[in-house]
Order: sequence, then C-alpha cells, then structure tokens
Amino acid sequence: MDMPDTTDFDLERFLPYLLNQAAEATSRSFHATYKASYGMTRTQWRVLANLGKFGSMTARDICTISHIEKTKVSRAVSALEAEGLLTRSPSPQDRRAEILALTDQGRVIFADLGQRAIAYDQALRAQIGPEIAAQLDDLLRRIIAEGELGPPED
Repeated sequence: MDMPDTTDFDLERFLPYLLNQAAEATSRSFHATYKASYGMTRTQWRVLANLGKFGSMTARDICTISHIEKTKVSRAVSALEAEGLLTRSPSPQDRRAEILALTDQGRVIFADLGQRAIAYDQALRAQIGPEIAAQLDDLLRRIIAEGELGPPED
C-alpha cells in the first residue's frame, strides 16, 4: 500500500490545530485566575461554571455539554463536593445518576469567577479589537453550528 504524500501538509496551517492552540492559550491564561484564587483545576472550573449557568444537572449532562471525559468530571465533582461547593442528590428519574447542584458557597464563587471571566473576555476582545472580535464570534459560531464535518467527497 502506497503512503499518501504528506509533504504539502503543514500542521501549523491546519485549522483544527490552530483552533485548538487558540483555545488552549486563552484557557491557560484564564486558568491562572481560578487557580490562584480558589486552587481549582480547569475541569473543576468548567463543572462549577456549567452548574452556575444551567443549574442542577447530572455529571453525564456536564460531560455532554462540555465535551469532558467522565473520569475527569467525576474527579472534579468529588473535589468540589469536598470543598463544600456542590451537593449530590439521587435522581428521581434514574437511580444510577445523581443530581449535582451548587451550594451557597459554590454560587458565591461562581459569581466572583463569572465577574472575572467577563473582565478577562473584555480585555481579550479589546486586545484583538472590537471588529475582529465580532468577526471571530461569528466565525466560531458558524464552525460550531456546522458540527462535525464528514470526509470530503471525491
């Protein structure tokens, strides 16, 4: 079997790679905020943020919304529960599932980090400029709306 010619492929011009690198750079930058203030991991922040935005839900719901693997969410939930930031209660619909909800302390921290996230977002948008930020919003929403693309047709 002949190997395809990959001499023209440039990873640094591959859009999925660039999108991932941009997401990682901004995520790492904001991570310093919640790590320094509350000692949270990225996954803990994402679990807290989802519960803060959407309200009570299961860990499976968080995995689906956030595209985070189940084991990472499970560890984050345990850590947040140990810190008194969320509670678990049995799901009335599914005995195997638990409903997760922020505690009062969890809601206070979510509100604080939410304000910091707004400030971070505003600074990032100011740095790249309002026109480019608006274009980027539109483009990213289009990519998200398109979902997964299948292989190109021959």
